Amino acid sequence: MTMTASSTPCWKSAVLERWVRALHLVVWLLALPLAHAQNAADLQQLRADRVANEVLVSANVVFELSNVVEDALLKGIPLFFMVEADLLQERWYWTDKKVAGVQRQLRLAYQPLTRRWRLNATAAPGGDSSQGLALSQNFDSLPEALAAIKQISRWKVGELGDSESGAKYRVEFRFRLDLGQLPRPFQIGAIGQSEWDIQANGRVPLRAEVGK
Repeated sequence: MTMTASSTPCWKSAVLERWVRALHLVVWLLALPLAHAQNAADLQQLRADRVANEVLVSANVVFELSNVVEDALLKGIPLFFMVEADLLQERWYWTDKKVAGVQRQLRLAYQPLTRRWRLNATAAPGGDSSQGLALSQNFDSLPEALAAIKQISRWKVGELGDSESGAKYRVEFRFRLDLGQLPRPFQIGAIGQSEWDIQANGRVPLRAEVGK
């Protein structure tokens, strides 16, 4: 009797190897937008100071608008940037406690009739309503308007009482282009596209009380 060895195990092994290679390729391709997103904006000079009982945060967000995003602005599509900051009390025995949080929404729009740029800043829903922020500015050029967006200076996050001076605190800061505020057709085209992915996150310990 002649016995023939089955080739089924070899065939299964070859198919499995091809699937593994394909999976590695998919993971690599998915990682590319994420890697780009991490480099889309850079957070510099982030600091949190305590002045009397107030906690003030300052930061410089470095980013550039892609040609696609700038073209959308020139066509009359406003951009909405979300800025958030949370004050957390560090606790070794439990999860950190959120003491305060603020949100700011920045709306940037081009006005074709005047050829000027308008920036509106408001306290975003869910933030500290006591901030009551509502500011409007006009700029002659896009770089001037972006400079105002990128620079966060002495933004009040919350207040601390004298009894809390011995605890350790930190501020977590987040900045992003809010794609959910775009018109529906732009949302569909922008989601997942690195040209629209502008975000930066950082955390910093609260500095000791400084002079006013």
